[in-house]
Parts: sequence; C-alpha cells; structure tokens
Amino acid sequence: MIKLRGEKAVGHSTGKLILVGEHSVVYHQPAIALSFPLVEVKAIVEKAPDGISLDSSYYVGPLNNVPEKLQGIVACIEETLKHLNQPATGLRIKLDSTIPLGRGLGSSAAIAIALVKSLFNYFLRQVSKQELMDLVHLAETYAHGNPSGIDMEAAISDQPLWFEKDKGTKPLELGGAFHLVVADTGRIGDTHAAVASIKAKFKSQPQVTQTSINRLGEITLKAGQALSSGDSELLGESLNSAQMELDSLGVSDQGINQLVETARKLGALGAKLTGGGRGGCVLALAKNGADAALLANGLKDAGAHQTWFFTLEKN
Repeated sequence: MIKLRGEKAVGHSTGKLILVGEHSVVYHQPAIALSFPLVEVKAIVEKAPDGISLDSSYYVGPLNNVPEKLQGIVACIEETLKHLNQPATGLRIKLDSTIPLGRGLGSSAAIAIALVKSLFNYFLRQVSKQELMDLVHLAETYAHGNPSGIDMEAAISDQPLWFEKDKGTKPLELGGAFHLVVADTGRIGDTHAAVASIKAKFKSQPQVTQTSINRLGEITLKAGQALSSGDSELLGESLNSAQMELDSLGVSDQGINQLVETARKLGALGAKLTGGGRGGCVLALAKNGADAALLANGLKDAGAHQTWFFTLEKN
C-alpha cells in the first residue's frame, strides 16, 4: 500500500538464482535465471527534518558519509531523486534485507530495486520497467562494473528467464512443478578468482576450455527444454552435468563439492553451484516437496550455513 508523501513508503525486491549458465553466459552462451522469493530487501522511506540518512546493517548515518563500497546505493538514491525532480534532502531511508551478501543471490540489484520503488512510491509516482532498469543499472555498474542486467530482470520476473548476452531476456513457460533447495556455504563467493581461473584455462588449454563452455550452452538448452516439458529427471541431469563442467573450469571448490555430493546422496535429482562460485550457494533439485524439506535439513546438518526450499511452478 502506498502511503501519502510525508508519512512513509515501502519498496520490495526478491533475490535471484542462476539455474544454469553462469560464467558461460559471458562467452555468449545462454543462461537461465529466476526470482528467489524466500529472500528479500525492503526499503522504507520516511520524512526527515533535513539531509538524507541511511539506516542499514552495512552502514548507519548521513548519505554523504557512506563508505566507498556502498557508493552504488548513493548513486541510485541521488539519480532517482534527480529523475523525480525532487531535492536530495529531508529523507530517512531504512534497508532491511534477508539476502546474504556475496552469495550470488542478487543482493546489490535487489537493494537498488527496492530503493527505486520506495522513492517512487514516496513521491506518488508509478515506476515503469524501463525507468527501473535504467536506475538500477546505474547502481549495478558500481557493484559489478559492466552488469548484464540479468539480476534485475530475474528479480522482477514471475517466470524463469532465458538470457543471452546482447540479446536480452525472454520468459520460459513451465510445464510442471520443480522443487528447489538452496544451501548457503556460509562463505562469500570469489567471483574474481573464478573468472580468472577460466581466463587462465583459455590461455593454457584453449580448445578444451572452449569445448567446456560450449557444453554448458548445450546443457542450458536441455535445462530449458526440461522446464518447458516439466521433466524433473532431465533438469536434474542438466544440473549435474553443469556442475561437472564448472568444476573442470575451476569455478567450484571443495566446500561446494561436498554439499553437492551430500545433496546427491540424500536423493537430489541434481545439484550444482549457483552464481559466481568459489563459495556462495549450492542449488539442488528434489523429487517432491517432502524430499525438498528433508534435503534442506540434511544439507544444514552437513555444514550449510542456512538452507531454503521452494516450489517453482506456473502461476
């Protein structure tokens, strides 16, 4: 519900998951991403006497003293206010987030989405998708340098998205229900090291590495077919195949591999890392809802920092 200006307004966003295609998407292969509804960011804007203050778990204080690593948030707020033709003063902004940072779950995009929505709501304006994309892209540029836009697109979509670099996204229809489990390793992913590993392999073994990247593209195609046809077995096989290629590229690590193996031993149809790798999260596919709950508990017992499970199905 949108409150009148002068009271307060709220903006929400969920996180996101890469189902398959991370890393290979950089090399013009497809990827599939989806909204992760069990983690979210809520931005609350309230009237303040003067200035702009930020209240979050990362920083509390005046906006003009925000540390360098949060400059994307500052840029997002300032550019949104400029776009709305509103002065950059008289606001208290609070961020509440359940998205763990650095896990490949789209925290920076979700924060920006929630901020833009809350400011538009506060000033009684409807935000268009293009306005949202443009303003969030600005914040994401601070976080990722040259963002693909897939994090934002996935977070605001109610369907899984097929994504190809320089070609945009398209929604994927679901032919059945898929029971997903996400396990947090408890470690911040090292995307930089993972990307560097692939680049090094391209130099030392160009043909082998390119074959692996191409294989990931073929796996993503099969995963898309599995989603459309409701074939959980095929999707599980696709996840397992993707993990094998990602591991060979040096993107996985021992902690991820242990959780992946645990998931499979506990009956998962498939399991793989999700996101940048070298930490972050693991994604597993269960046979049904009951198995998903058991799998989530089993992964936590095996050392996962926290786990979630949900059903991906047609709305």
